[in-house]
Amino acid sequence: MGPGPPAAAAGAPPQSLSLAARLSYAVGHFLNDLCASMWFTYLLLYLHSVRAYSSRGAGLLLLLGQVADGLCTPLVGYEADRAAGRCVRCGTVCVLLSFPFIFSPCLGCGAATPEWAALLYYGPFVVVFQFGWAATQIAHLSLIPELATSDHEKVELTALRYAFTVVANIAVYGAAWLLLHLQGSPSTEMARDVTDQLGVQDVQVFQNLSLLVIGVGAVFSLLFHLGTREGRRPPAEQPDEHSPLLAPATARPLLLWKHWLREPAFYQVGLLYMSTRLIVNLSQTYIAMYLTYSLNLPKKFIATIPLLMYVSGFCSSFLMKPVNRSIGRNLTYFAGLLAILAFAAWVALADRLGVAVYAAAVLLGVGCATILVTSLAMTADLIGPHTHSGAFVYGAMSFSDKVANGLAVMAIQSLYPCSLEICCRACMGFYRWVMVAATGGVGVAATLCLCSLFLWPIRLRSCESELRPTPMDQGLEGWAHSSPPH
Repeated sequence: MGPGPPAAAAGAPPQSLSLAARLSYAVGHFLNDLCASMWFTYLLLYLHSVRAYSSRGAGLLLLLGQVADGLCTPLVGYEADRAAGRCVRCGTVCVLLSFPFIFSPCLGCGAATPEWAALLYYGPFVVVFQFGWAATQIAHLSLIPELATSDHEKVELTALRYAFTVVANIAVYGAAWLLLHLQGSPSTEMARDVTDQLGVQDVQVFQNLSLLVIGVGAVFSLLFHLGTREGRRPPAEQPDEHSPLLAPATARPLLLWKHWLREPAFYQVGLLYMSTRLIVNLSQTYIAMYLTYSLNLPKKFIATIPLLMYVSGFCSSFLMKPVNRSIGRNLTYFAGLLAILAFAAWVALADRLGVAVYAAAVLLGVGCATILVTSLAMTADLIGPHTHSGAFVYGAMSFSDKVANGLAVMAIQSLYPCSLEICCRACMGFYRWVMVAATGGVGVAATLCLCSLFLWPIRLRSCESELRPTPMDQGLEGWAHSSPPH
């Protein structure tokens, strides 16, 4: 990313981003979104059903990735506050070099290779991928408060970013459906029954899908770097005695990372963001398992149902800006929660959904899109004008969500009832209740977090008087005390 345009003259209203600049920013996370779609939706399914690794082994590998991501995130957030562009470039290279190996057979492994050795082989690739993913995500998110000039523009950038997230998921699920379809239809009924279920014959499908993801994502990353220019913050200077003094109200205290830790609003928004990500990530992780084992649907449904979810999410993302403007952030988030809780109740009450699985997918897709876009907008509201430490805020929140997601997945995998088989009768109901807990249970926790925001709206309260003053504050201090109020 190149340098930004010259700063506007003092007192001039800031110019809004052009359409090309908004679209260039929106595609900057496209590679991450493509990889995340495969990671959350297909990693457990690939390791458990295709590679035949144990449930705990598959969960341990996902936990390793989430913990590595979580540990890297605060460090990346600190660095991104100083050089977001460099973090995005470094992260992109790491993702491109590591991700294809995760969905490819273990090199040098054979039938006699123990599972722990195979998982040890995948470990370094998972860690490098998650570091790169975190670097790109945090640096990209931290640009929202810096590029946007108004609250509504923040929502628009967030909605556009999520719209391309949905496009990425649609692309992955559409490509997965096409690759599964191109395997061909067997001639006999017995062979058709076998190929309708996932197995070792599908290794090539996932390998080709990962290579396709990397190729398409690299193109969009290039477009982002060519079209997005990071705004250059004017350096803080001591005021010159001949320069006109600004009104004290325009001076802004410098909010450091340690001050965020003393802000109640930081924890309010952080808990809401973590709950949101748990709902979105866990539902995405286990929807394929629910469709395959609980509903016993053919394997093409692991592409078509998530595809329908994200198409509905894509459509609803365009309504985020007018809805937020009309009813506000909190009520918009609550509307999304209602859709998710309705989905959870539907799954809990119905053993077999039948064709209603399509309607349930629409509910889940719309609800997840709504709460994710709104929670990101709330985070941008929390950061406000303090863009110099915005990446730390995103990094800290992402750390909590990654670690919580990894621990939740490991806990679920440890409770898996079938220890010797890929699937048994007990696991048919298991994944059904996993979906109920991931959406309804976490949804109730998110509702409690939202209630705290109704009672205590997002506002920096406790630290303003303790913040380190900027050089402009120091230069104005004596003048402020000696001048009469206007």
